[in-house]
Amino acid sequence: MAIQGFGNAGAELATLLYDAGFKVVAVSDSKGAVYDAEGLDVPALREYKTHDEANGVYDAYSLRDCKDGSFESISNEELLELDVDFLIPAALENQITEENADAIRAKVIFEVANGPVTNPAAKMLEERDVAVMPGILVNAGGVTVSYFEWVQNRGGERWSEEDVRERLDVRMRGAFDRVRNSRKERGVSWRVAAYVVALEHLNEALKAQGTREYYESKV
Repeated sequence: MAIQGFGNAGAELATLLYDAGFKVVAVSDSKGAVYDAEGLDVPALREYKTHDEANGVYDAYSLRDCKDGSFESISNEELLELDVDFLIPAALENQITEENADAIRAKVIFEVANGPVTNPAAKMLEERDVAVMPGILVNAGGVTVSYFEWVQNRGGERWSEEDVRERLDVRMRGAFDRVRNSRKERGVSWRVAAYVVALEHLNEALKAQGTREYYESKV
């Protein structure tokens, strides 16, 4: 796996993947990227990057200056074009465009940043059977937990971390299954399938509330 970005999203994701046994071969910050085909020591990189965060100098430490590991320094652009199974742009929008889509060699792309893959680039990648997992699905966990927080506040409840994780797991797995089924049924991309599912939910909500025509007919 290669992860562009080592901030709140990228660093946490890299740690979770590392702890789960995945090989994270490249990560990057605003100053560049580090790469090791055998896998990076993510905890060491994260400790280095955050060791003086309390003094507000987090960005002063470049990953490439970390001495805890034998890695190669590469650019953010080179990270995107690595031959990896999974590419995770978790930094900025519009990182994969028509200009570099042909150079992408990953098999699957997970959009963790907001809009890191442009629509034309996504189409080019899908034509090459590169799956682009859309941010509307990949990033749904964060806003779902925010919803859980709202529910607890409204009800005066306090859920345990384990309870929150279990509820999130159910919702995320369900959302993934619905998008996957929509994709298979309609023969569309992951992104289009996610939009279809979202619009179906909105349609159900509108019907449940009643349409303008329905209410006007009762006046």
